[in-house]
Amino acid sequence: MPKFPARVHPILARSANTAVIIRRGPSKSVCTMLWDRRNDTFKLGQWLRGRIYERRSDLSPDGKHFIYFAMNGKWSGPMKGSWSAISRAPYLKALALWPWGDCWNGGGLFLTDSRFWLNNHWYNEAAETVGRLRKKLVQEPGYPFEENYGGECPGVYYHRLQRDGWKLVRRESPSPERRIVVFEKPLPKGWVLEKSAHVSIDSPVGSGCYYDTHRLLHSECGTILDHPEWEWADLDRKRLVWVTKGVLYAAKIHGKDLGDEKVLHDFNDMTFEAVAAPY
Repeated sequence: MPKFPARVHPILARSANTAVIIRRGPSKSVCTMLWDRRNDTFKLGQWLRGRIYERRSDLSPDGKHFIYFAMNGKWSGPMKGSWSAISRAPYLKALALWPWGDCWNGGGLFLTDSRFWLNNHWYNEAAETVGRLRKKLVQEPGYPFEENYGGECPGVYYHRLQRDGWKLVRRESPSPERRIVVFEKPLPKGWVLEKSAHVSIDSPVGSGCYYDTHRLLHSECGTILDHPEWEWADLDRKRLVWVTKGVLYAAKIHGKDLGDEKVLHDFNDMTFEAVAAPY
């Protein structure tokens, strides 16, 4: 059997120079890491024997709290096999917990540092809280968006992208088994980063039914640079950052091309280790 690279999905804090990285691999092991974007250092959060749905997770603007949806498949256990939680970034130990019981909905988004939306359209269970969470964070009582993208990953992910500066520009349906929603984000020097969010039951080997591909477009000279190997990409201040085969890269953006790429971190050679949250 081929060995697949680690799947790596960063979530950048909007008002702080940090990010939480969700690193998956093997398929039933996942960990979180703190990325300090000021000096490109990385610190391990915690591991989980299970799955974190990165497209239903989010980081508060100040980078202090992490909301996520996880599944371990232990359907008769106290977590009902899946759950949503809020923790202190980059750890997974819950400050608030919502046992779920299936893989529909789940997760959520931070609207501000102090307000969050829980993706629980079909649920009315109260959160099990710890400490002073109720004084610091308040759940949005209604649905805060105009458009509903469904009960799985796009229902959270597409809203997160648009909140973070991505513009939904078009929808494509190459076949009944495949749908694509295309987003764009302006970059410096006339460049545009295009992110194609795929929903497919016939995805490439090593990808799930939800995956992204990317292109760089230049608005003036018409240059198009295809980067289907970029699993994730975004603008980090004045530089472009992206993930390919479990490795995080960065490059400065010039007028006609990218500067020399720099490896920020290789996440492939990591193994499970028990880590206690410091709270």
